[in-house]
Amino acid sequence: MLTTIVGGLLLVLHIAGVLAAMHAVINTRTPQGAFAWALGLVLLPYATLIPYLYLGRSHFHGYVDLHRARRDQMQALADAQLANGSSGPEVNERYGEIAHMLGARFHPGQRLRLLINGDATFEAIFAAINEAKRCVLVQFFIIHDDMLGKRMQQALIDRVRAGVDVCVLYDGIGSHALPNEYVETLQEAGVIIHPFATQRRSNRFQLNFRNHRKIVVVDGVRGFVGGLNVGDEYLGLKPPLAPWRDTHLEIEGPAVADLQRSFAEDWHWVTGELPPLLKPQQGSGNAHTLIAATGPADRQETCSLFFVSLIHAARQRLWITTPYFVPDQAVMSALRLAVFRGVDVRVLIPCRPDHRTVFLATSLYAHDAVLAGIRVFRYQPGFVHEKVLLVDDDTASVGSMNLDNRSFRLNFEIGALNVDEEFATEVETMLSDDFAHAHEVTAAEYEKAPYLRRLAMHVARLFDPVL
Repeated sequence: MLTTIVGGLLLVLHIAGVLAAMHAVINTRTPQGAFAWALGLVLLPYATLIPYLYLGRSHFHGYVDLHRARRDQMQALADAQLANGSSGPEVNERYGEIAHMLGARFHPGQRLRLLINGDATFEAIFAAINEAKRCVLVQFFIIHDDMLGKRMQQALIDRVRAGVDVCVLYDGIGSHALPNEYVETLQEAGVIIHPFATQRRSNRFQLNFRNHRKIVVVDGVRGFVGGLNVGDEYLGLKPPLAPWRDTHLEIEGPAVADLQRSFAEDWHWVTGELPPLLKPQQGSGNAHTLIAATGPADRQETCSLFFVSLIHAARQRLWITTPYFVPDQAVMSALRLAVFRGVDVRVLIPCRPDHRTVFLATSLYAHDAVLAGIRVFRYQPGFVHEKVLLVDDDTASVGSMNLDNRSFRLNFEIGALNVDEEFATEVETMLSDDFAHAHEVTAAEYEKAPYLRRLAMHVARLFDPVL
């Protein structure tokens, strides 16, 4: 009797595995991902069926339909707020394909402020919030109820009490540890705060398609974007990853309207309403800035193509910092071609893991990169989490995008692409200091590693589609 029951359960599992494999073959975005899921679901449904329920779904039609329907409307609204101005022909010629792909534009006259590490970033953000007169928009992937989180909470409550409208979005999975009491305290004070999810109805199986964006906009005038979330670890206060190395960016000028637009699209999906949208100031700086908002609702794989286009644009130098180096074939091929053009290609990655599987896969890709002539460095003082890219002597990107499949295809991301020699020089100085605190990876790192560690690297790479 027991044998019959067990046999029946196994049969049901295998049938479910086959059905899920059929779903994976039809719906998974890449052939590699479809093959990996299908093979596992057919041969080992006991081990892969439950992970597939959480990670395998590739469609969320409600958000996609609304995103595409409202994108042109939001662009027209943003255009109506902006002063007439256009970037020079050189900027449009070099990066016009990125602007066209994203339905975005370069805005001239931006004032930029490079914010290095958590202390500088949050001092600038809190100073801006404390000066807010009309509206504060806040969006983070992670908000913790710790020292920094409580400071953010109080700053927002103070602004509401001063008569300022405050809207907050946080990712429901990224901030899964955020207690209800934290949110309720903000709501009771008058802060409008919501978790983001691609499905309005709760779905415990939906772990993909997270909103990884970090946006703060104050009075429509000052905007912040970059790699830092709200938590003590981002101030370097939590070993063993401390000190935490990260970078953020403050923007003043018309490009802030595009930060508002990105926030407004997500806010409208969650609430059915639009947040206050305020007119930005005229540009008084020298930078040309494009806000690159990418995500799985786009018709193209915009994040991967964003990196590919920037890599192809490099002629003398391409420096990249990323905590997760798991490039897809297009990005890896672009990096190899840059080496053949004689470009100084460098990649800065961590020397210690925050996610062990991703770290192992990163180590294998680092080895492949070294063999291709790409210089790879491991940052030594602590964990490097910054997402910065420097092209030649005049172009720098700061944002939330990692070089991995999750950013390329599964997460909603945002960054600022800036063309300005003075700002690029600041980024060069910052990255030169980072590389000075790193050691260069050689082929020996992989070749001298124990056999089981090398095996673990190759096994980790099999999970590329969900890393």
